[in-house]
Amino acid sequence: MQVLSVNLGDRSYPIYIGEGLLSQPELLTRHIRGRQLCIISNDRIAPLYMDKLCSSLTGLQISKVILPDGESHKTLEIWASIFDTLLAEKHNRTTTLIALGGGVVGDMTGFAAACYQRGVDFIQIPTTLLSMVDSSVGGKTGVNHPLGKNMIGAFYQPQCVLADISLLSSLPSRELSAGIAEIIKYGLISDYDFFVWLENNIDALLGGDAFALTYAVQRSCENKAAVVAQDEREGGLRAILNFGHTFGHAIETAQGYGNWLHGEAVGAGMAMAADLSWRRGAISDSELARIVDLLHKAKLPTKAPADMSPAQFMELMGVDKKVLDGRLRLVLLESMGKAITTSDIDLVMLQQTFDASKAVI
Repeated sequence: MQVLSVNLGDRSYPIYIGEGLLSQPELLTRHIRGRQLCIISNDRIAPLYMDKLCSSLTGLQISKVILPDGESHKTLEIWASIFDTLLAEKHNRTTTLIALGGGVVGDMTGFAAACYQRGVDFIQIPTTLLSMVDSSVGGKTGVNHPLGKNMIGAFYQPQCVLADISLLSSLPSRELSAGIAEIIKYGLISDYDFFVWLENNIDALLGGDAFALTYAVQRSCENKAAVVAQDEREGGLRAILNFGHTFGHAIETAQGYGNWLHGEAVGAGMAMAADLSWRRGAISDSELARIVDLLHKAKLPTKAPADMSPAQFMELMGVDKKVLDGRLRLVLLESMGKAITTSDIDLVMLQQTFDASKAVI
């Protein structure tokens, strides 16, 4: 087992990474203050792991909330149903919420914990590769709105993250690829050596090799933790973690949440951001080709949906969280392994990127 730390002063917490961790309840109980627990999962994950988790946590009052699975259900209405159980079963301020699921469950559970009685503890047990390397770490919580993804939420840190690599054995191949998108992101924005490792080990990741997955999760979490420790609330540096996401969130919103997986939209978004970076002279022809090739090998989209126009992209990107004082900001590459956030966007080049991605009017 590897133990990393997200260093945020009195809000610091560990990330446990390894196989079989769900069978080690002491990793969780050391972070549980009271006797009340509410485990929040979804109707796909709960039948696989809920009983195993509950049986290991003895001597506690455990409530369960089972949400419908999928990004389309990450709404205020579904989120509010968590409070029905918490109130009906009289959970107090020492309760702990446990998120058992992917990014949707983790985001909604964390946001509920931030709001219930003005803040109670919560723990992340991510069950997808994407949530292990991204959404479970860093304290971003929230829900979607029809006009924009993750526009309603809070920064709220968990007590710990338990990344049990064994849980990935039940992950469909499409979702495995979606998680690899976020892993590739770290190589591009801050860790070029890791990008090279990914080029050499992408087949092992796609094949579910436990050693490769453990290493990739560890390296990704190290990269994210280092950024979050410097900029918890995305005042500056942390925005680089959204490489590809401004384009990707526009795709998700336009296509309807859940029709494209988050990682798939980010894959296409990273290809577009890399293309624009190339047009700005930040990366070479061969480096752009390497990025697109790795995304292809990871079985990720590298083109925007054919029915999305540049005008639609611009409208949806205009409500992105990175827009500041009415100016669009994008995360682009300054070089391989280094990203910047900039409002200095050449609209002609941006149009060329849309055209190259087959987003035509």
